[in-house]
Order: sequence, then structure tokens, then C-alpha cells
Amino acid sequence: MNFKMTQPCAHCPFRKDIRPYLTRGKVREIERSLVHACFPCHETTQHDDDGAYLKTEEETHCAGALILLEKLERPSQMMRIAERLHLYDRRKLNMKAPVFRSFKAMITAQKD
Repeated sequence: MNFKMTQPCAHCPFRKDIRPYLTRGKVREIERSLVHACFPCHETTQHDDDGAYLKTEEETHCAGALILLEKLERPSQMMRIAERLHLYDRRKLNMKAPVFRSFKAMITAQKD
């Protein structure tokens, strides 16, 4: 997975300026997974004919997730590793993008 995206896509679930579409449980699951794992931008993922996820080299880490974690000063393990390997540069992120300031705010915004 690469870390090339610097701002969230138009339908990023981390954006606070669009209609929320996740469940609160899904946001909690994403938060837990981001401690150690990457979260690909949905626009860069692929699926087979049955809808099963296919891991590809084109996948890009979700910029919204990166921005939120940087705002929280909680970079994931993969972010720290990628930064040490010069594959990720937090200074390139658009920190003014309309991303939630916390997972709590993101959870509260969901409609379930």
C-alpha cells in the first residue's frame, strides 16, 4: 500500500462536510484497526465478481484516516514505519481538509 494521497477523496468517510454513511460500530472497528493496519481509500480498492476484496499494488492509504490520526497525534504503526522508510511524509497532508477532529466526533455524526 502506498501513502501518496494528501487529501481525502470526495466520498471519504472521514470527511465532516458530507453526509455520514457508516454505522457507529463500523467507525469503532476502523479506529481499532488503524492502530496496526492500513486503511485503503475505497476509490483505490478492487473486488472480484463476487464482491471479495482483492489486494493490489494500486491501493493507496486513505488520506482522511492519515489526517485524522495526525490531528490526534496518534500515527499508526504502519505510518511510522512508512515514514522511516521515506514512503510517507506527513508534511504533505492537507491538514486543512474537512476531516473530523476525533473519532468521537465521527461516531457522533453517524445516524444509527
